[in-house]
Amino acid sequence: MGNQTASAARPVAANGRPVIFSFFSGSGFLDLGFERAGYDIAFVNEISPSFLRAYKYSRSKLGLPAPAHGYYNLDINEFLNGRKPELTGLVDGVKAQGRLVGFIGGPPCPDFSVAGKNKGADGRNGKLSLAYINLIAEASPDFFLFENVKGLWSTARHREFFEELKAKLHSSGYCTTERLCNALEFDVPQDRERAIMFGVKKELLDDGAFSRDEISAFPWERFMTRDVGEVKASPWNGTNALGEDVAQTADESMTPLTVQYWFDKNDVEHHPNAQNHFAPRSPKIKTVREGDVSRKSCKRLHRYRYSPTAAYGNNEVHLHPCKERRISAAEAMAIQSLPKEFELPSDMTLSDMFKTIGNGVPFLLSNGIAKTIDAFLKENAVCGS
Repeated sequence: MGNQTASAARPVAANGRPVIFSFFSGSGFLDLGFERAGYDIAFVNEISPSFLRAYKYSRSKLGLPAPAHGYYNLDINEFLNGRKPELTGLVDGVKAQGRLVGFIGGPPCPDFSVAGKNKGADGRNGKLSLAYINLIAEASPDFFLFENVKGLWSTARHREFFEELKAKLHSSGYCTTERLCNALEFDVPQDRERAIMFGVKKELLDDGAFSRDEISAFPWERFMTRDVGEVKASPWNGTNALGEDVAQTADESMTPLTVQYWFDKNDVEHHPNAQNHFAPRSPKIKTVREGDVSRKSCKRLHRYRYSPTAAYGNNEVHLHPCKERRISAAEAMAIQSLPKEFELPSDMTLSDMFKTIGNGVPFLLSNGIAKTIDAFLKENAVCGS
């Protein structure tokens, strides 16, 4: 296949960093991963006032500048209707500077989660996935990232909807690639699978970078540090009595995947959010053994293992490995592999704290995917970054 549009390639600004428009931003975990990989966060859209306030607060604590085009506390559908000219104008303005524009976002996912509402495309949150894809098709960024739960990608009744979303993107001039990624692959101490789809305008790619509607060789594994099969085959600790003195049984190379490693790394006991945790409601939690994550609720983490998925909600509760309480917000953020300097407002409600933490994309997963996208664009785009 010949290069379709090399003659129409946009001139690229010297040292121009790709510019990110973020949707469903939460408190900014996904965005921070991209920012630390060399992208500029220019536009932030989040419908929850509480999450957006936390986003602004965390950026101030990290010493990061406000997005160039501001914060938008709006329903995404506003940008498909009355605010559409504003958004497309901003996108076109960045392109005119010779810089690549990327949309990133993970629409709320309970409608595709087996453990959630499971209403699929007809649910309110399912419709938000379609709205995000429509927004990409109409605003025409150079590339995009779409992330969601495993259920959208692997469950037959939801996969059909996923394929419809892809078809719409293909008909809008994008080629795509997708993968079910596990946070463990990027050294996150958490067994969390996420469906990731990346797409880029065909007109921006060199010959051979794509075949029809699919990207030919996206380097998904380039920045991965672990093989999931090897991780899970390691001889991890079983369960033990609460507070018992135990040693790590897994291979020493697995230490960076353990809960205790991240608790120490982030100095969670002295973190500003160390005291932000729910008080225990039942004395029964004392009977839950360290490492018993078999139950639907009240899973007790193990010091020397990785955590199950940090999905705090739907009655899912994670208990501290050694203490008679739930984990703190500081500990939950460590499990999400966030930098120790990241913090949430201390006056944020506990429910909102744990909801935004559980909804967020693990930082190291985000950072690894961001680096992978950057490498692909530099090696394959006609107007490379």
